[in-house]
Amino acid sequence: MDAITAGTAPATQLLPWPSEIAAFCTAMAARRLSPETITLRRYHLQRLAREIGTETPWTLTADDLLQWTGEHDWKRETARAVRSSLRRFWDWGHTTGRTQTNPAALLPAIRPDQPTPRPATPGTVNRALKKATARVELMLRFANELGMRRGEVARIHPHDDLIRTASGWSLVVHGKGDRERTLPLPTDLAKVLRDAPDGYLFPGAENGHVSAHWVGTLVSRALGDGTTMHQLRHLCATEIHDQTRDLRLVQTLLGHASLATTQRYIAVDDKAMRRAVAARSRRWNPTEHA
Repeated sequence: MDAITAGTAPATQLLPWPSEIAAFCTAMAARRLSPETITLRRYHLQRLAREIGTETPWTLTADDLLQWTGEHDWKRETARAVRSSLRRFWDWGHTTGRTQTNPAALLPAIRPDQPTPRPATPGTVNRALKKATARVELMLRFANELGMRRGEVARIHPHDDLIRTASGWSLVVHGKGDRERTLPLPTDLAKVLRDAPDGYLFPGAENGHVSAHWVGTLVSRALGDGTTMHQLRHLCATEIHDQTRDLRLVQTLLGHASLATTQRYIAVDDKAMRRAVAARSRRWNPTEHA
């Protein structure tokens, strides 16, 4: 059980939604979960509270949660994320003595989608780079050239994260689950970071930096045509793999925990596959191709 423990409350003291959500967020922060995870789980719980209409979460039953989740026509990955938020919240409530039951434990597992690579097209990226402001251009470049996530771009802090190694300038990237990785920097991007003033590269109201959501919004607006910032990671993965044929290198670049995840990012070149099949066919059937 992935419970989050932070103090206890008597089971008979049914506190209201706002205070319990706030306490849960504090507990997640104490575990050093990422700001994106905390924000997403807070949003899910606030939406449940608003739509379910009870004063406290601790009177809800498994049937209540099943009905609420079942009546929404969410995409499969969204439904999986909501289920995870509810299970973590009720795990925490049960562990800390706020409730004697855990109705979220009865929510059924949801099979993940079979992901398919969705790289942005080079033409879309080039058009976005030409029309973007200097600030958004940098966001686009970090996502496209280094495969960085929106939350990682938001938290770039040149003074703390820029390092000089024997092979050149590199950037320490703060990824999911507080996992760090070091990425090589193109020369011109390194100069931008060296010349940047102290503080976050993209200052804002979320702990001093712009929010990951806003970075994603700005980049997606610049890309247009429904292309998202995350599709730049797919493009980066596909092109680096085409260039190197080194899956482990791409995994390290993107900060994936498993090679299986990385494989889902890499699009197969249909023309290359067609050439490979045709070449092998010629070897097996030389007379047919004479």
